[in-house]
Amino acid sequence: MKINFIEKIIGSVFFTGYFPWATGTFASFIALCFYLIPGFENPTLLLILISVLIVFGIGLAEKFEKSYGKDPKEFTLDELIGTWISFLFLPKSIFLIVPAFLIWRIMDIIKPFPIRKIEKLRGGWGVVLDDVVAAFYSFIIIQITLNLFYNSLI
Repeated sequence: MKINFIEKIIGSVFFTGYFPWATGTFASFIALCFYLIPGFENPTLLLILISVLIVFGIGLAEKFEKSYGKDPKEFTLDELIGTWISFLFLPKSIFLIVPAFLIWRIMDIIKPFPIRKIEKLRGGWGVVLDDVVAAFYSFIIIQITLNLFYNSLI
C-alpha cells in the first residue's frame, strides 16, 4: 500500500514527520499556528476537524505503519489532533496557550497509564488513540487549572 503525496502531506503534517528529531513537537507547533488563525478556536470547528481527522487518521496511520513500521515517527497527524483537543474551549491567550502546549507535550511524551496499553492496539488505532487519550488528560489538567486559578483572578 503506497502512500501518495497528499497523504504524506496530511499524515506527516506538512512533512514535520520527516524532520530528524522532535517530529511530534514540530507537528504540534503547526497545530498551534493553525489555532492562532482568527476564528479557528471555535469549538464547533475544532470538534468537526478533530472528529474527521481521527476517523481519517486511523486508516492513514495504518498505511504509514505498513510503509515505515510500528508507530512511525513520520506520522504526526496524531500530534496535530492532540494539540487541538488540548486547546478545546481554551480562551485565546498566550498566557494560557503556551502552558497548555507544554502540558500536552509532556502528556504525549510520558504517556501516563493506560496510554502505553492503548498504544499497543493494532494498526492505526494504537497510533492515533494513544495521543487522543494523552490529549484528554491534557484537556482535563488545563480545564481544572483554568477553573481553579484563571477564573479566580477575574
